[in-house]
Amino acid sequence: MRADRLLSILLLLQARGKVSSRELAGLLEVSERTIVRDMEALSASGVPVFAERGRDGGWLLPAGYRTALTGMKPGEIGSLLLTADSAVIEALGIKEDYSSAVRKLEAAAAQPQHSQIQLLNQRIHIDGAGWHPSGEAYPYLTLLQEAVWTDHKVLIVYSNNDERKERLISPLGLIAKRGVWYAAAQSGGELRTFRVSRIISAELTDDAFTRPAGFDLARYWEESTASFKAALPRYPATLLLSISGMKSLRQERYAAVLTAVPSSKAGWQKVQAEFHTPESACKIILSLGQEAVATAPEELVNMLVESLRGTSFLYEEIAQSASAGESGV
Repeated sequence: MRADRLLSILLLLQARGKVSSRELAGLLEVSERTIVRDMEALSASGVPVFAERGRDGGWLLPAGYRTALTGMKPGEIGSLLLTADSAVIEALGIKEDYSSAVRKLEAAAAQPQHSQIQLLNQRIHIDGAGWHPSGEAYPYLTLLQEAVWTDHKVLIVYSNNDERKERLISPLGLIAKRGVWYAAAQSGGELRTFRVSRIISAELTDDAFTRPAGFDLARYWEESTASFKAALPRYPATLLLSISGMKSLRQERYAAVLTAVPSSKAGWQKVQAEFHTPESACKIILSLGQEAVATAPEELVNMLVESLRGTSFLYEEIAQSASAGESGV
């Protein structure tokens, strides 16, 4: 572990220039006394590290000193940093190792390469939450990537709710979430998000555009996602859920558990939940089978009764056909 920490210190000094003991201790999660001992170890091993005293002091390496860790190209380094799924990293318990690897890879790149890696992160964002293949087709994704890198406008035909419109867009970045690609772009003087699979046609134009100062792709995606969720319709319902039912409902993307208290039925809870629509609520509750019962509103209860009655009727027909020796309904 100490060897890894010494290498991390060395690469941090290369990447950042002067770094104080407090900064290094915070980044590496050790005490400042440990950092001082590590510096003594680096010096004893021949690394020309020295301390600059005073209020703005810190640890430095001589100008021009460098250790070559890797000959990786900026695109290769960027691809590793870009595609890392934070949710998977967290679940595997390797967040600390990943952070250490990021520091080493960034420090290993020469300054021009480091700038290119930052450029990559400004134009492509991977939202790893709940990632799974979507099966959607993206015939114009490569063209959009070219437009993003070269800052050129694209003329597209976009389909939304069976309505097709021609738009001239200035693509600022690409986002991938749950296996679905989106383009963040300026269109008609506004920042908008376009689902790439809904682009019917696309043509790269010769017109260049200027990226808005201070645009942060990850922050834009976070804010637009929050706005989208806030604008969704809300349909409250009261349910009785078993332990298994509660677990399943909490994993539903289009449902939220607001409150839960024990019910009179042992092992079950009375839950105030929120869905988007009555139809969505009905579908989700039916998927929970015998682990969930809706008690309010009356509209939802009636929808569930009718659906279950229709399903029961279908099975009765099948049972009657089977008893009569037939093979189907």
